[in-house]
Amino acid sequence: MTVVSTQGFYVSDEEAELVAFSETGRVLYYNSTYRVYFDVDPVPGTQYTVEYLASKHLNGDDCRTVRTERCTYNVYKRLNLSTGEEREIYGEVTPQIFSGRWHDVDRINETHVAIADILRDSVRVVNTTSDETVWEWNASSYFPPNVGGAEGDWSHINDVEVLDDGRFTVGVRNMDRVVFVEPGEGVQSDWTLGEENNYSILYEQHNPDYIPASRGGPAITVADSENSRVLEYQRQNGSWTRSWGWHDSRLQWPRDADRLPSGNTLVSDTHGDRVAEVAPNGTVVWSVTVGMPYEAERLGTGDESAGGQSMQELRGSPGTITHRDRGIDSSVWLSIKRFMPSLPVNGALYAGPSWVRFAELSFIVVAVLSLLTWCGFEIRWSRYGFRTSARKLVGRFI
Repeated sequence: MTVVSTQGFYVSDEEAELVAFSETGRVLYYNSTYRVYFDVDPVPGTQYTVEYLASKHLNGDDCRTVRTERCTYNVYKRLNLSTGEEREIYGEVTPQIFSGRWHDVDRINETHVAIADILRDSVRVVNTTSDETVWEWNASSYFPPNVGGAEGDWSHINDVEVLDDGRFTVGVRNMDRVVFVEPGEGVQSDWTLGEENNYSILYEQHNPDYIPASRGGPAITVADSENSRVLEYQRQNGSWTRSWGWHDSRLQWPRDADRLPSGNTLVSDTHGDRVAEVAPNGTVVWSVTVGMPYEAERLGTGDESAGGQSMQELRGSPGTITHRDRGIDSSVWLSIKRFMPSLPVNGALYAGPSWVRFAELSFIVVAVLSLLTWCGFEIRWSRYGFRTSARKLVGRFI
């Protein structure tokens, strides 16, 4: 069973979904209660139980505790997919809509969770029995104020993972970096993956997953979102080296990549509207179409990439970025993608209706540019051209 959380579309108002698929693509569970779904994790020791993070928007009196007109309720729930029974573990109102929506919560133990808090630019540990924040690390303690995004969405911390050794891996999207935070010590600078203004390493990434030494690491699988590829980095001689990557002509703004015990990688292709399972050689061995997926989990394989090995362990040597659809049409689309700037493209796809993918957007851009060019030539060469109209206007006043 593959469980997928989706974000929904804003112009078309397509519903966000939490949905589970069989290996044949048959829908086994469906829920569209919330405005958006982000994180979903299997619960260890169970067969069909997950914990998921969702948000809904509130207005007016529902926002009185945070004193804003509009706000967000973030909720973390435990759900039995076979019975539909669920219960709320923790919930909190935040005083904004978009930057107020948490993207990831990671369980530490039965009473404590770690929250990637975008609005507070922090990772914090919350006691879910007392609703108390017992520890917090803020991005401002490590990053200077002149990097990152705008006020209100400065760091965009979208992921946190609690490691067995007590450290936290933190995805800091707007700084294009993954950092390792040790409570009481702060950021381990020599472990940081990514560099300022070096988009060839990472470009507004999502969901980095740590692979420990016991499974061929230290390594990190990550969705390199704005570069439209998924990558793996291996730690060698005190630094990170790219050890594997994948993309194809359909992949657009991926936001999750989990290494499975089989050696395949489960990819959430957000603007490609699919979840795909990719073999080490780049072959897509399974996929299902679903609108705007954010995260996918294969039940029975461990949380995130907890059950898979590093690519170097699997292949015996570092690999390269691969893609399998090598036809002429694929080459054309990949060339177009390299030409078009990723941020405006993904912004348009994010805000646009659900039927618009990269191909449709490309045709719309070409059509608009062609129309504007045609109109320009018509005006330039017609008797209503700029110079002719200007002479007539001047002549009226002489």
